[in-house]
Amino acid sequence: MHSGNYLLALHTHLPWVLHHGQSPHGVDWLCEAVAECYIPLLNKFHELLDENILPKVTIDISPILCEQLEHKDFKPIFEKYCSEKIEAAQIDEKNFTDLGFNSHQIWLAKYWQKWYDDRKSNFIYNYNSSIIGAFKKLQDDGAVEIVTCGATHGYLPLLGFDKSISLQIKLAVENYQKHFGRKPRGIWLPECAYRPTYDWKSLIPVNPFHQSRLRPGIEQFLSRNGIDYFFTDQNLTDRAKPLGIFIDADKEKFIDLKSMPASLSNINYKDMHLIPFHVSSSENTAFGNSIVYTRHRDISMQVWSGEVGYPGQSDYLDFHKKHLPSMIRYWRVTDNKADMMYKTLYEPSWTQDKIDLQSNHFIHHVENTLNYFNNQSGKFGTLCTPFDTELFGHWWFEGPEFIKSVIKGLHHSPYVKTATASEQIYRIKPCEVMSLPEGSWGENNNHDVWCNDENKWTWEAEYNDELRLHELMKKIPIENLNENQTRIYKQALKELLLLQSSDWQFLIHTKSARDYAEQRFSYHHSDFNRLCELIEKSNDNNLTREDLNYLEITENRNSVFPELKLEWWDDFWEKFT
Repeated sequence: MHSGNYLLALHTHLPWVLHHGQSPHGVDWLCEAVAECYIPLLNKFHELLDENILPKVTIDISPILCEQLEHKDFKPIFEKYCSEKIEAAQIDEKNFTDLGFNSHQIWLAKYWQKWYDDRKSNFIYNYNSSIIGAFKKLQDDGAVEIVTCGATHGYLPLLGFDKSISLQIKLAVENYQKHFGRKPRGIWLPECAYRPTYDWKSLIPVNPFHQSRLRPGIEQFLSRNGIDYFFTDQNLTDRAKPLGIFIDADKEKFIDLKSMPASLSNINYKDMHLIPFHVSSSENTAFGNSIVYTRHRDISMQVWSGEVGYPGQSDYLDFHKKHLPSMIRYWRVTDNKADMMYKTLYEPSWTQDKIDLQSNHFIHHVENTLNYFNNQSGKFGTLCTPFDTELFGHWWFEGPEFIKSVIKGLHHSPYVKTATASEQIYRIKPCEVMSLPEGSWGENNNHDVWCNDENKWTWEAEYNDELRLHELMKKIPIENLNENQTRIYKQALKELLLLQSSDWQFLIHTKSARDYAEQRFSYHHSDFNRLCELIEKSNDNNLTREDLNYLEITENRNSVFPELKLEWWDDFWEKFT
């Protein structure tokens, strides 16, 4: 009766915001995510464990987010954030009472006081002020699987040098090992963006990147770094081309389609979104390959869609309407197309029955899909729904409870169980090999969101910065650097990594925090180039006290990845190609 497994994948990421503003854009983003998403999810996972149910969720936590959550400055910042929210709710309570507001709105002000006090208590006492430590323990106990992401969420297919891609992944592996005590088996490619091997050139005319040259596929970088699997969008899988199959567990014996015997050629490639498969840019699989999980589009949209998705239910907490100046939410969705003035007050007790109905509806669709697939193909299916973690708790306040309800329901299902990505690979042992087209999970399933007329200037600057560091390292090699030169080089490389974050292009495109994104990109670009000037200056031993003070300030402001080694930004792939 067990026809397949359900794989819930959560993408957990925020760009580097510590020491770069507070509200409305800056470190408050991080505090909101911890209070509204990460702690509530941890709480729900532990509630499931108390019922002897393993959550078996696959969660990627980007390295740059790990660095922030474990930074020494974050603990007092978060505790202060919760205290300020409690105080703001107390002021609201007094004002509502003095002005004769609805008694339920006064009650809600008390509700939020307790809610933020609970999150503060969870952080300090339940999780020892370490979100990463709490997730690590869950993984060590076999309850969840943690995977990694690009080091700073760089948009890999468009980076200029292959060594920039390699560094994003190499640093991610090393950072993961630092935080979780083991190597990651999987990765969330930033924006699910993938590029196969082909004669590539940049989308904008910046030399030398606009000159066509053969580049390795993203799966080859993953293979080189020991990454077993990644995630993609169904649109890419629907356009993928079959190459053949592996016929041995070690993936050393590959048979292409032309040579495949009839007994092995009965694969229905239209159903590949329900089967993990190997990705290779060509039949030359020895160059490197990696397994991919496909987002099931229709079932994901049950949650994701702003029009028909579950979060739009009228009794759920409305995300957009906030009370000034506390910025606390007191209203329910009411009607997701209604003007803000028509929103009515939120009643938490009205939501549980809606969550029960929606989670049962979701489970029903998952079961039906996998049962039908199993009946038609005779194969054990895999249904994967990747989401941004912030959807659950931040955008959709009741989301963590929905996840708990789905996991609990599937635990009792006779047809479908939950599984982590690595567990499913072990069970399925994928053998099919396909070539995946270039694309992302963004609008139009291509690069349009991250490279368009509004943000392409960032790519011109990024390419020039990559080239400058490349030329500088040829002029002043890293082998014979003194202590200050090494510090400057490392900080310059960190600034390059930080400006590579795809968040800046995304925020510019969506206009949700355009000014902040443009400033942040420009700051990192400016710091990078000033540091490059210091490297050139240091070669003649001309550094001043002012120069060293600037270096120290920059190191403290962007104090990430102490494990970074300059040789990780190497020329391996340039030599290879």
